[in-house]
Amino acid sequence: MLRLQTGDPGFEQAFNKLVRERRDSGADVARDVTTIIADVRSRGDTALAELTSRYDGHSLSQDENWRIAPEACRDAFDNLNPDLRAALELAAKRIRAYHEAQLPADRDYTDENGVRLGARWLPIDAAGLYIPGGRAAYPSSLLMNAIPAKVAGVERLAVATPTPKGEVNPLVMAAGHIAGVDEIWRIGGAQAIAALAYGTKRISPVDLITGPGNAWVAEAKRQLFGVVGIDMVAGPSEILVIADGQNDAEWIAVDLLSQAEHDPVAQSILITDDALLADSVADRIGVELAMLPSARVASESWNNHGVIIEVANLDEAPAIANALAAEHVEIATADPEALFANIRHAGSIFLGRYAPEAVGDYVAGPNHVLPTGRRARFSSGLSVIDFMKRTSFIGMDEAALQAIGPAAILLAEAEGLPAHARSIELRLGI
Repeated sequence: MLRLQTGDPGFEQAFNKLVRERRDSGADVARDVTTIIADVRSRGDTALAELTSRYDGHSLSQDENWRIAPEACRDAFDNLNPDLRAALELAAKRIRAYHEAQLPADRDYTDENGVRLGARWLPIDAAGLYIPGGRAAYPSSLLMNAIPAKVAGVERLAVATPTPKGEVNPLVMAAGHIAGVDEIWRIGGAQAIAALAYGTKRISPVDLITGPGNAWVAEAKRQLFGVVGIDMVAGPSEILVIADGQNDAEWIAVDLLSQAEHDPVAQSILITDDALLADSVADRIGVELAMLPSARVASESWNNHGVIIEVANLDEAPAIANALAAEHVEIATADPEALFANIRHAGSIFLGRYAPEAVGDYVAGPNHVLPTGRRARFSSGLSVIDFMKRTSFIGMDEAALQAIGPAAILLAEAEGLPAHARSIELRLGI
């Protein structure tokens, strides 16, 4: 674990190194993914079957092994513990309500020159949703990806999720039923992304692929951007907690570990103006790790990538947070609004001591598919708009063209494009 103080002479150099640190996939992963994509593109389902057997220990030799039937998803939902079923339904209800408010409005108006202008929003035809199934299975991720797509009006939702050793997570199946997905394919990794992008004999291609995954999945999305739409290239999880000295060290320690347990290369960072809280949180993390079932992963993440930054005053925190542009930012202070107003770069922000990041992963409503690796500087979390595209339109009569056409002719001629100019001149009788 790295510990920094803003007042130390070496702080700026150490902090800049932290900001530049990359925890994404390296050259070896990129090379392997290139090979996998080429294999799936050339050999289709045969390559998928071989790769699924090799990496997941699951045989696709029989037709029924390729997909999870809708009936099986409905049965999984019906057989859930009632409290768990109610929790999934609450999450779905809140996610749906939040994302319905994101639906954009069409525009259609006529300006002062008589030109009709506007834009209409339409859903994409088909979306591929990747849901991890390796280290852990995430029904919440299925809801977070599928529900915005449904709200947008996407007609076909194809889910890809690995089923290691053939085991299917009933919660993922139940979430698929709640969200109303059309297909669930039992494939994972870079090969699943390639299959969704290019299509195979069994799997029709999609227009957009969304959802989190490991380094191979992220790299496959990066390489296939342009062949298919991609929501984002997400890296390891991150949390930044800004905390004053009035916090319970146990709460803050567990908040930090809530992201550390995701992945050995996840990163948890604490900013505080209280040295005693910093010491207490560091000590408490050791205690919590001793009790945590996910301690192996969480301890590796914290020991290798955890950071505590002591500031002289919390007014320094927004600038540090903006430089880090973390996936999740918790502001656990007496007056979170004061800091919130100055934080410009974050995937999602959690305000106050009773708004832990973990609630955002499940039932708060906003999407938990968020930019990582400082990408919050230029991108946003998954939304309804990711599953839609905007088409502009222009309508004119002769009078409208007379009003603005001559300027277009001049610009076309200045750019050396005479056919552009001529197409307008002919209509104006010039």
